[in-house]
Amino acid sequence: MDFVSIRIITGDVARLVDFYERATGARAVWATEDFAELRTARATLAIASTRTVALFAPGCAVAADNRSVITEFLVDDVDRVHEDLTGTSADAGVVAEVVAGPATMPWGNRSLLVRDPDGNLVNFFAPVTAEAAARLAR
Repeated sequence: MDFVSIRIITGDVARLVDFYERATGARAVWATEDFAELRTARATLAIASTRTVALFAPGCAVAADNRSVITEFLVDDVDRVHEDLTGTSADAGVVAEVVAGPATMPWGNRSLLVRDPDGNLVNFFAPVTAEAAARLAR
């Protein structure tokens, strides 16, 4: 078995795709107006419209209702992502609610925790110690 993607159900696919494209630098591949994927070297983030839920099982997923999952992205520069998402860089507008600003965690990652436009938690992190980098090198 291989974990390959996570899917976010949303009422506004374009808005969420815009957020994740801006945050990650990845460009979405659109299958339909109801479904897009942002592919990275390690996994895929799928973003789908609430209209797609009925294809699986009506009512099985509710948009903008997550309070338990954190989607994580390995980035080169946590502080730059913070600037890009909060309007502290010259051309940015505020696009994310910061839950916890850039900080170095006890396990050796520098981390930024935000909420995407639907309220989902997103962690952007980079290893800053040799031990943290070694864990990611598996």
